[in-house]
Amino acid sequence: MTYQIPVVDLAAVLGDRAPGGALDAVRDAIEQFGVVQAVEHGVDLGLIEEFGRQAADPLSRPRAEKAKLASPTGHPHRGWRQWPDDFGRLELERFNVAQFDNPEDARAAGIPEEYLSLFAHPNVWPADPALREATFRYIEACRGLAERMLGLYARAAGVPADTFPFGSLPHLRLTVNDYPTWTYPDDADEPQSDEDKLLLLEHADDSAVTVLSQTGDYEGLQVQMPDGHWQPVPIIPGALQVFSGVMLTRWSNGRLRPGRHRVVAGGTVTRRSTAVFCYPSLETVVRPLAPFAGPDDAAEEPVLVWDHVRRRAEDYMEEYGRPDQVAAWREGRPYVASLAETSAGR
Repeated sequence: MTYQIPVVDLAAVLGDRAPGGALDAVRDAIEQFGVVQAVEHGVDLGLIEEFGRQAADPLSRPRAEKAKLASPTGHPHRGWRQWPDDFGRLELERFNVAQFDNPEDARAAGIPEEYLSLFAHPNVWPADPALREATFRYIEACRGLAERMLGLYARAAGVPADTFPFGSLPHLRLTVNDYPTWTYPDDADEPQSDEDKLLLLEHADDSAVTVLSQTGDYEGLQVQMPDGHWQPVPIIPGALQVFSGVMLTRWSNGRLRPGRHRVVAGGTVTRRSTAVFCYPSLETVVRPLAPFAGPDDAAEEPVLVWDHVRRRAEDYMEEYGRPDQVAAWREGRPYVASLAETSAGR
C-alpha cells in the first residue's frame, strides 16, 4: 500500500464546505501514521521568518560563545547544548525554551502554586532581547494552530469539535534543532545506510500535538508508516508539520496514532527544525474520552499532565545522560559536551 502525508489547506478545510476528500485524508493520516502538513495555517509567515532569523544568530556563533548560553544549572532542556554520538561526533545542537522564564512569570500567568517548580530552572537568552520576543510570539502562534488542528482532528474523526480539552493555559515548550552536514566518508566496500547516519533516533513525542517547521536542502525528517518503512517528509515552503503525540493517542483510546519519526544526515547545509510541543494544561487529567471509549473498554490509563511532564529532565538523564552530564546536573553547574577533533562541530 502507498501512504501519502497529506498537505492540508487549513483555512479551506475548516470552512463551512471542506474540499472533497480532505477530511478523509486527515482521518487516514491521524489514524495510520500521525502527521499532516498544514498550509494556510494562520501562523504569520513573517513571524516564522523573523523567528528563524533570530534563532539562527546564537546557533551560528562560535562554539565558545554558544557555550555561554548553556543552562547555568545543567538543565538538559534549557538554553543551548550539543549532542554528540558515542564517537564524540556532533549529531545536533539544540536551543531549548520553557513556556515561562521563571516561577514568577509562571505565577503571574496563572500557573497554580503547586506546579511552579517546573520553571525553577530559568531560560537562557542572548543579551539582545529580539530572540526572546520573537520566540514567545512564535510559541503563542503555534498554540493557536495546535488548537485549530485538534478541532480538525475531532471533525475528521466524526466527534464534536471541542472533544479534545486543551484547557485555558496549555503547557508549551520549544526546541530548535540544528543538524550538521554529514562529513564522514562511506566505507568503500559498505556504503552507509540511513540507519548508519541517524542524527535523531526514532521516537514519538510525549505531547498532544507538536508543531514543527523545517528548513534545509534535503528531506532528513522521516516518518514511520504502518508497514514499517520510513517515508521522508517533503520540505514545502510555508508549511508547518503537525505530529500527533502520545497524549492524543491516550485521549482517543489508541485510535489516533502517534507520529513516530527520526532524522537522518545529508545535504550540503545545516538543517534546522523548530518544534513547539503542545500539551493540555497541567491540571488536566488525560484519559480516553467518551466518543472513543466507554467506561469498561478504556485501553489507556488516565494521567495527570503535571505527573506526565514534571520528571522529564530526570527521566532524560537516567536514560540518555552521560556521566559527566549527570554529574553537572546533580551539582547544578553548566554542561558543555566535548567533541572529537574530527567532529563537524569543531
